[in-house]
Amino acid sequence: MANRKLGKTTDSRMAMLNNLVTDLIWHEKITTTLARAKEVKSIADSLISLAIKEKDNYTEVESKVVKAKLDSKGNKETEIAKSKNGKEFLKVVKETKTEKRQKDEPSRLNARRKMMKTIRKVKDVDGNSIDLTDKLFNELAPKYAKMNGGYTQIVRVKERRGDGAEEVILKLV
Repeated sequence: MANRKLGKTTDSRMAMLNNLVTDLIWHEKITTTLARAKEVKSIADSLISLAIKEKDNYTEVESKVVKAKLDSKGNKETEIAKSKNGKEFLKVVKETKTEKRQKDEPSRLNARRKMMKTIRKVKDVDGNSIDLTDKLFNELAPKYAKMNGGYTQIVRVKERRGDGAEEVILKLV
C-alpha cells in the first residue's frame, strides 16, 4: 500500500505524522484533515497493538538506590565533615534503599524503542517530562487488551472554511 504524500516532502511528512501520533496518544483526541487522520490512524493502531502484545513482558527486580536523605520539609540533610587538609565543609547525608522496579524483557525493550522512534518527548505545563511509552504500556494496553484492532475512530465534522478540506476528529475508542 502506498502512503499518501500529503503535499509534503518525506522528512516533513514524517515529522508531521509523528507529531500527530504523539498528540493523539497524549490527548486521546485530535482534530485534523481526513487524509492525515487516515495515515495517523494506521500508525497509532500499530503502536497500540505492539503495546498490547508486550504489556506483561517484564520482570520485577530489586535494585539498590543511593539517595540524599531528606528532612521533614523536603530539603537535603547535611553534616559537617573535615577534609584531608583540616578544613570543614558541609556533606550531604546519603541513604541506601532497595526498590522494586520493572525490568523490560528484550522483546519489550525493542518494542519500547520502536515506539520512541515515532513518539516525541512531551512536557506538561509544569515542565515535567511525560513518558508516553509508559502510558501505552500501562494505561492503553490494558484498556484495549480484549479488542482485536480498531482502537481509533474517525468522526467527520465539517469542511474547513479556508480551503474546503474535510475536517475530522480522530480519537481513541
